[in-house]
Amino acid sequence: MDQHTTATTDVLVSGAGIAGPALAYWLRRHGFTPTVVERAPGPRPGGQAVDLRGAGRTVIERMGLMERARALCVEQHGLALVDRRGRATARIPVDLFGGEGIVSEIEILRGDLADLLREATDGVEYLWDDTVTALDQDADGVTVTFENAPARRFALVVGADGLHSAVRRLAFPADGSHYRPLGGYHAWFTVHDPALARTLDGWFQMYNAPGGLVAAARPGRLPGEVKASLGVRCAPLPYDRRDTAAQQRLLADRFAGAGWESDRLLAGMRTAEDFAFDSFGQIHLDRYSRGRIALLGDAGYSPSPLTGLGTSLALVGAYLLAGELAAAAGDFRTAFTRYEELMRPYVARAQELPPGGLNGYAPGSALTIRLRAASMRWMGRWPLRPLMAAQFAKAGDIALPDYPLPVRSA
Repeated sequence: MDQHTTATTDVLVSGAGIAGPALAYWLRRHGFTPTVVERAPGPRPGGQAVDLRGAGRTVIERMGLMERARALCVEQHGLALVDRRGRATARIPVDLFGGEGIVSEIEILRGDLADLLREATDGVEYLWDDTVTALDQDADGVTVTFENAPARRFALVVGADGLHSAVRRLAFPADGSHYRPLGGYHAWFTVHDPALARTLDGWFQMYNAPGGLVAAARPGRLPGEVKASLGVRCAPLPYDRRDTAAQQRLLADRFAGAGWESDRLLAGMRTAEDFAFDSFGQIHLDRYSRGRIALLGDAGYSPSPLTGLGTSLALVGAYLLAGELAAAAGDFRTAFTRYEELMRPYVARAQELPPGGLNGYAPGSALTIRLRAASMRWMGRWPLRPLMAAQFAKAGDIALPDYPLPVRSA
């Protein structure tokens, strides 16, 4: 197709994580022609475990992927808080809140879920190792300039490219004002450590140290695999998002000798192939679309990992956005308006942080760490149980419309 010609069903989706492939799946089912562009050179394996809960779980069921998702689950007994010697100070079993608690009944590695969604988009074009560098929209479409591929025309563009979305930066003015830092940073990575995996004994173990430090490790899906994370509550730090070595030095300085398995995790961090580092933050926008360009998932309304609801927002948003475009017969103005009307109340609830927010996740003193453990032990009892149940119930706090799908030809 000539780059100046636009089919009304051509949609560019930026981002091949969770939201992007989910949107591509539903767009294709509704008769659109999606193209997905992704900065990474190929699919990203592994990653940390994400939850399938509430309405996000319903979307996976409607895609017919639940059986395969369950087969990829990471088996975990629940969350255990531990002290510096590894002794449990509180345990939250996975079934305490009907499988919808801090550790969900269905936890799947982010890379496995992304693979599952991408495999369901058979026939969709993916542009790997590329990104959007300019967007020029007019009455008939959007001319997209890529870093590597030739410029192309699309009827619509959707940014599903995460917290640091290139599409949001290009299409929405004052990008920096949309990001709200929560006061900390976190890193996650995979280590192969059979001895540590045995020590975990099937539990997601989390350790708090004074100074707002959090070290955590959970079982992976493969034998001897451990999914590790390090978090710190602190004032804003100057760091280069592309300088992995500097990020690791920062963490090593903070966590050296902190207790529990911190030194062991630091050693594994230095050789991890999937190390990632970012700040805790949320995205708040007055609108989720601008002309022919819309945002989806973390790019438009990141709730932060503290809520455990990012995956649900991504899956639900993809389902609604594609469904509303189909219901409006491609009238993107009507579709984008309806998408936002449906999503915004759900997003607002999902972005409400758990009690204590980042302070609750990373308490600063030995006393507040003990108080946190005590509150976790009481989580299954009144008066904390109904408060926490309400927090976890947010994932299902939306009624998903039924969008008719075209009959597939044999």
